Amino acid sequence: MTTTPAHEDPHANDAAPYAGGDPYADYRTFGDPTGFDQLVDLADRRLGAGVIAANDEFFAQRENLLIRERAVFDPEHFGHKGKIMDGWETRRRRGTAGSPFPAPQDHDWAIVRLGAPGVIRGVVVDTAHFRGNYPQRVSIQAAAVPGAPGPEELLADDVKWEELVPPSQVRGHAANAFAVTGERRFTHLRVCQHPDGGIARLRVHGEVVPDPEWLDLLGTFDLVSVLNGGVYEDASDRFYSSPTQIILPGTSRKMDDGWENRRRRVHGTNDWVRFRLAAQGEIRAVEIDTAYLKGNSAGWVALSGRDGESGEWFEIIPRTRLQPDTLHRFPLGERAVATHVRLDAFPDGGVARMRLHGVLTGAGRAALRERFGG
Repeated sequence: MTTTPAHEDPHANDAAPYAGGDPYADYRTFGDPTGFDQLVDLADRRLGAGVIAANDEFFAQRENLLIRERAVFDPEHFGHKGKIMDGWETRRRRGTAGSPFPAPQDHDWAIVRLGAPGVIRGVVVDTAHFRGNYPQRVSIQAAAVPGAPGPEELLADDVKWEELVPPSQVRGHAANAFAVTGERRFTHLRVCQHPDGGIARLRVHGEVVPDPEWLDLLGTFDLVSVLNGGVYEDASDRFYSSPTQIILPGTSRKMDDGWENRRRRVHGTNDWVRFRLAAQGEIRAVEIDTAYLKGNSAGWVALSGRDGESGEWFEIIPRTRLQPDTLHRFPLGERAVATHVRLDAFPDGGVARMRLHGVLTGAGRAALRERFGG
């Protein structure tokens, strides 16, 4: 009997067949997401992302790629086309009678519109529950196309697609992480499966780069919003949920749709979270919302600002009592010029949303235009 070397075995990356019990018990991670997995997901549906086209979605719909919750698996769930999977799954490609396997160049594709255009730092291709029906390889290209182009425009010959991830092996039933280098701003991705198969979820981590001309037209806007280029930098605690959710657009819809930390027990300490604004700006008014946080909202908060990476912290809002499940508005008597803010929660507790209404300074506008052009 001839044994195929592991590096040549086409099934070396398969997961074991589902054996019952917790379907995530043997879930795996490949690649190192450190350095980008805490960045905002540019393909988050809450930011307006969508899967606008795919060449095939016979077994499972392309829209599943961007569902926020992790993929679920029901071993008894079948439909008239076969096993129903929580992901995007294409039919099996075929060649010809004389050469039944697909040709080397054959692949399936889906086009993703990013909810927030920006610089991509890393991509996670999640093949959860696709144990023997995942793609052999994936590749990812990106393009920058202004406006709201449709599939026909994006597939036109004059659109320049830049390769972010070359055809690369992926593992079944696993989170496959790929770091991305480069500083170019992108608006769309094309995800390719070689030659076919299924992907459960797609995460596109990066930094939002807004259009400065659009912000100029708006005048006053939320300087810390993810959609406008605000960035979560660090926090004392992210036990229950990501602090990035504080600066998402819209209002929270349930308790975990915000930032909640664990219960603090050390006297004389408190929790905090730090953000970088879209660029240097003048903060005119602040909103802090504790929606759906009824018995676990922060008792008091204080807001500080800093101008530049090495600037001194200064007070914007002194320590102030919060009410649970309530929107609080703070008009500022004196405009605060800052590039960073720190929200302190005393002693602990949750905050659903924070908005910093203001305008860019001349220096902030110039810095943002330089980055947008780069």
